[in-house]
Amino acid sequence: MTEETKPTTTEDKAPEQTDAVKTVAAPKKKKQKRSVPSGQMHVQATFNNTIVSFSDNKGNVVTASSAGACGFRGSKKGTAYAAQIAAEKAAEAASTQYGMKNVEVFVKGVGLGRDSAVRAVSNYGMIVESITDVTGVPHGGVRPKRARRA
Repeated sequence: MTEETKPTTTEDKAPEQTDAVKTVAAPKKKKQKRSVPSGQMHVQATFNNTIVSFSDNKGNVVTASSAGACGFRGSKKGTAYAAQIAAEKAAEAASTQYGMKNVEVFVKGVGLGRDSAVRAVSNYGMIVESITDVTGVPHGGVRPKRARRA
């Protein structure tokens, strides 16, 4: 413990060591494009907005779009036309980037964009294998009002 350690500097190192430290970084591998030929399309249609997302068969989202992301504002986001535009935008991204051809459609919600989003995707050229409604249903509902006094 009585021995002092002196900090090492670049002057203390031999010239051979400083030259050997410079190494060339390996070139990064190009990220491989994922191919998803068949997947799922999820449509969440509310009165205020419509969200369309494409995922692989495991449920990992590949691409998504919404009426608000397509430039619609206010009450126009809840319209069927806005849902159609959002579905076309998401379908175009899914088919060009990932090669998606077949989709299973899952529709959730009660908004105006339910049908138009599915129609837009089928008109775009994707094959719709099945359409499933996954809208939540209350079991028992809310608590009833109290009984009226006589």
